Amino acid sequence: MIASRAFANRTVAVFGLARTGLGAVRSLVAGGTHVIAWDDSSTARDLGGQEGAELMPWREWPWEKISALVLSPGVPLTHPAPHGVVVHANQAKVPVIGDVELFAREIRPDSKEVGANAPGKAPVIAITGTNGKSTTTALVGHILKSCGFDAQIGGNIGNSVLELSLPSAKTIYVLEMSSFQIDLAPGLRPDITLLSNLSPDHIDRHGSMDQYAAIKARLLKQTAPGGQMVIGVDDDYSAAIFTQLSAAAKNKAVAQAYPVSVGKVLGRGLFVVDGALYDALAGRAHKVMEMADASHLPGVHNWQNAALAYGAVKPFISDTRQIIAAIASFPGLAHRMEDVGHIGKASFINDSKATNADATARALAVYPDIFWIAGGKPKEGGIESLISFFPRIRKAYLIGEAAPLFARTLDGKAQYEMSGTLDKAVEAAARDAIASAAPAPVVLLSPACASYDQFQDFEQRGDAFRAAVAKLPRDLKAAS
Repeated sequence: MIASRAFANRTVAVFGLARTGLGAVRSLVAGGTHVIAWDDSSTARDLGGQEGAELMPWREWPWEKISALVLSPGVPLTHPAPHGVVVHANQAKVPVIGDVELFAREIRPDSKEVGANAPGKAPVIAITGTNGKSTTTALVGHILKSCGFDAQIGGNIGNSVLELSLPSAKTIYVLEMSSFQIDLAPGLRPDITLLSNLSPDHIDRHGSMDQYAAIKARLLKQTAPGGQMVIGVDDDYSAAIFTQLSAAAKNKAVAQAYPVSVGKVLGRGLFVVDGALYDALAGRAHKVMEMADASHLPGVHNWQNAALAYGAVKPFISDTRQIIAAIASFPGLAHRMEDVGHIGKASFINDSKATNADATARALAVYPDIFWIAGGKPKEGGIESLISFFPRIRKAYLIGEAAPLFARTLDGKAQYEMSGTLDKAVEAAARDAIASAAPAPVVLLSPACASYDQFQDFEQRGDAFRAAVAKLPRDLKAAS
């Protein structure tokens, strides 16, 4: 754990006591801060009290004594309207920050607030984007660990940043950053910053696509002078950000920007063409590896993830062969196109992390004969953008709040049934897949939706899918 001393002997308020909030309480208390906290959940409040926070309803907080408000990233900061606690903080001129900002102030002690006993500096790789950031984050960490580094992986994936270990001589922090976290971390200065891609997501929390893209660009602009930005350029928003930042990067005092593409040959940067990864970071392209050698990174979207990860670790690892061997040995990421079992000729793929249509498109593009489980809490746009993939869908099994909306889109274009719940969908899809004439049918959970209507998060949804598959009779055809 990283003890935050930025507010030692002062009072800090924490609102929201889930994973990141509890991590912030522990870190602040360990650093000598008086913490007052609140959460609407009594269970969460009990956990916060056990960590040393003084529990007090936020409307009763002594704002004149509070030095900062540490806000859970799940609490609205600006849209659709600021939460009341944010309004009060702004009125009291109390800074609103997140746990990543506490991490940044401790790991990069650039102010006297941190104190003489700060643990020192360690390189930080920050990864953001709409899709692919979790796989890329896990892949970067895997490569670094395979090459002898102490890769501390956290943020929007796995552990909260303040639960990571203090840096050693071989430590590199690898952080997945959501747009919500970026909003609350103005002081983070990554050495390497990655942007995978941008498509509409969380518009209800940011107001517009332009604002969402601007927040992602903000993290890139925070890259430390002399650092590097590695940017996917295959969508219009990301390409525009690269054009803007690469022009600024002509000034050698700022971070340099490198593009990544799948399908386009670049004069400079990294690209994948015909299934091969090429390195043109120095301006002259040479083939690095065949992506077919990375069996747990199927599909063009994973080729982009691999290229981004390669660009992230290249400043730290000079031996390209080590990087390539590590990419090839990557075991994959849980809940992202994760193979969770086989019955006869049918495969079962857990893609629960596909919480929007663009993420689901990446899975639908990989498999030709799909028995698709979709639905949940719908996002803006539904699945209209996936119509070109419908010929690959043998049948869809719809669950959750989005089921009626998705049914209207599928009607007349692909077969579907209203399953309602995930366990019923798994049973029906499995039996249909086994009975089909398809040579290699795939039962694919790729919901194109958030999980919050029926599950706590996408991890719980993916675990439920895995458990449902495990309960299926091994001789499913005979059982049907």
